[in-house]
Amino acid sequence: MNIHEAIQKLENNAFWGTFEKLYGASEETLFYQKQRYLNAVRKFAALYPERKVIHIYSAPGRTEIGGNHTDHQHGCVLAAAVNLDAIAVAAFHDDKVIRVKSEGYDAFTVKLDDLSVQPSETGTAAIIRGIAARFSSLGAEIGGFDLYCTSDVLSGSGISSSAAFETLIGTIIDSYYNDNKAGAVEIAKIGQFTENVYFGKKSGLMDQMVSSVGGLVSIDFCDTEDPEIEGFDFDFEAHGCCLCITDTKGSHADLTGDYDAIRNEMESAAAYFGKTHLREVSESAFYNAIPKLRETCSDRAILRAAHFFDENRRALQEAEALKAGDTEAFFRLVNASGDSSAQLLQNLYSTSQPVQQEIPLAIMMSKRILNGRGAVRVHGGGFAGTIQAFVPLKLADAYAEEMNRIFGEHACQKMRIRPVGGVEITKEDM
Repeated sequence: MNIHEAIQKLENNAFWGTFEKLYGASEETLFYQKQRYLNAVRKFAALYPERKVIHIYSAPGRTEIGGNHTDHQHGCVLAAAVNLDAIAVAAFHDDKVIRVKSEGYDAFTVKLDDLSVQPSETGTAAIIRGIAARFSSLGAEIGGFDLYCTSDVLSGSGISSSAAFETLIGTIIDSYYNDNKAGAVEIAKIGQFTENVYFGKKSGLMDQMVSSVGGLVSIDFCDTEDPEIEGFDFDFEAHGCCLCITDTKGSHADLTGDYDAIRNEMESAAAYFGKTHLREVSESAFYNAIPKLRETCSDRAILRAAHFFDENRRALQEAEALKAGDTEAFFRLVNASGDSSAQLLQNLYSTSQPVQQEIPLAIMMSKRILNGRGAVRVHGGGFAGTIQAFVPLKLADAYAEEMNRIFGEHACQKMRIRPVGGVEITKEDM
């Protein structure tokens, strides 16, 4: 699609059906997205005036609903793509480079003649190099493009901006150069590989998988090469509640060690049994071995392992509760998950910064407002960032107002589940 045609279609609301599917049907939302996409196309045209034919892509953030820190132990999760996303305007060429300008960041170029890990390279440049390298190593075609990107998935917001960006780049390469042969599941694996190897973060596979696959999904990572993915529909608003995510504005800086410690400690418990991950360990054998485990593992590692066994089971139970339409059972399970994260997993604040407790504060205030209704828990990796609440619709405005009063304007956002993952907007069959 040429730039003039794209602008004309956006101005004439030709993409509104797509926008309704991705973001919701309110007039305010549709006009916002129309202007957002128009701005992105015009900024791309100003940056790369020689490029006339463009493609437009979108990839969503995600919300983890059940399974807090279970994915990296090959466990089960319940999660959903949400209506906050990263979008990109791209034009392809034969220059053997990928040029990127992300809104709010300096432009950079990744040369495709050397896809090895660059020790001095960080951030999105490392991610793009890693994704291109992984596609190439899998025998896929790769090539150059120019890119302008903007994102509503704010960095550090707990909605996984990195997974959205990884899915975005993976979708672009797979769609244009690989005729979609990799598909959503492989794109997610490529994103995880990139984070682990090129970005240096020991992430699990949940974030990338949910962003790439889309919708509300129950995922069993027992076999990470072939995870079991079950998508199903559930309308929270039709059941009288809405999903709210509150960004407590806590900094994620210097928390990599806290995140890595959870995985390392869980795996230290698995290692006692000669296993790599806790999913391979019998729960009864674990509890029977605790006296001996204490000789090789810390008490915190044992508590975190105990969290895994309960949380892994809860993620499946939460999915079953939603399928049955039993919101009260679902709320009980979510609250139990939050209690387990606080008491066993211990990821509500960093012990290196014990006086900074934004997440416990947000949970305390949420429980005060909800007064036994709905549910609230830590969201995502924890230690800083976001909480998740399921709020009765009649309390939603008051809840958001109070969260915003404490944590700042727009800290609390009402989410909706997005039915699709990474997509090309400019495809006729989107």
